[in-house]
Amino acid sequence: MLLPADQAGHGRTVVLLHARPTDRTMWSAHLPLLAEAGLRAIALDLPGWGEAVVHDEREVAPWTDVLDTLDHLGVDRFVLAGNSLGALVSLQVAATAGDRVEGLILVGYRPHDQEPSARLQAAWDRERTALEAHDIDAAVQAGLEAWTSEHADHEVQAHAARMLRHQLESHLAHGEPTQAEDPLGKDTAALRDLAIPALVGVGEHDMPDFFRGGEDLARDLDSGDPVIIPDAGHLAPLEQPAAFCTLLLEFLDRVAVNPVSNAG
Repeated sequence: MLLPADQAGHGRTVVLLHARPTDRTMWSAHLPLLAEAGLRAIALDLPGWGEAVVHDEREVAPWTDVLDTLDHLGVDRFVLAGNSLGALVSLQVAATAGDRVEGLILVGYRPHDQEPSARLQAAWDRERTALEAHDIDAAVQAGLEAWTSEHADHEVQAHAARMLRHQLESHLAHGEPTQAEDPLGKDTAALRDLAIPALVGVGEHDMPDFFRGGEDLARDLDSGDPVIIPDAGHLAPLEQPAAFCTLLLEFLDRVAVNPVSNAG
């Protein structure tokens, strides 16, 4: 499946993968900033999200779709930046095609088999209860309170609400696609053997689950301590696009440029 994409700029390629409750538009503010910095930035909708609707009941492998889409766009080597679900898919791409990945920026990661905190479980329960009552407004509000911080400005909140509403309505209409077997297995530590430079981050006001997940992931990847993104919740890149881009650019300055050009 070729994924819907927005892109800007020319040069070294950075692929931006969105969080679970959002879509590729969460990166709208990042594209011009990264293009101005001399990069080719590509934001993708993952299968079952945004405009990448899966109408049938087929099994999806997001990591394969990302690679197929990048092939279609003429991209060989790239850096992956992912938030939440996007962080997981970034790791899956690295496990599948590590020779193509120059670096990983992973924000808000939590493995699926990690026991949820009371706060995370309450957020899930609140959204589920609202959906069972067919109250989309309440479900959107539950998502906003769970995934953005109280410090998020009105424009960010409005953007997040639009994405959340679209996803909830889409999944009520079409369901969520079945995921293929995870190429990561249960051992992200195995990625250490690929020696891919990585940076792990978490929003300052995110749930404890993602601090724990980030610490464990950083240890597995031998990437140093997780970076705390100030004044941000789970959707840290959406809330703090300038700070996130600065973090990404500083990371790229430390990561050797691959000699094969991706300029497109």
